[in-house]
Amino acid sequence: MSIRLIAKELYALQQAVEKLEDQVRSAPPEKQEAMKDRLRKLKAERHRMRKVLDGAKEPPSSRQPV
Repeated sequence: MSIRLIAKELYALQQAVEKLEDQVRSAPPEKQEAMKDRLRKLKAERHRMRKVLDGAKEPPSSRQPV
């Protein structure tokens, strides 16, 4: 996957997290637990994509000077 596609996916996940955080704040208490669970999963996916992007930006270890 190219860096550009990873960055686009990360941006989409960030937007989804922000939108869901706003929805959780305004949701009734009985719906918040399910929404918080979904938010937790979205944040984990965002974190994973950020790690992928950070790894993609580093040059291979075989090309780094010693």
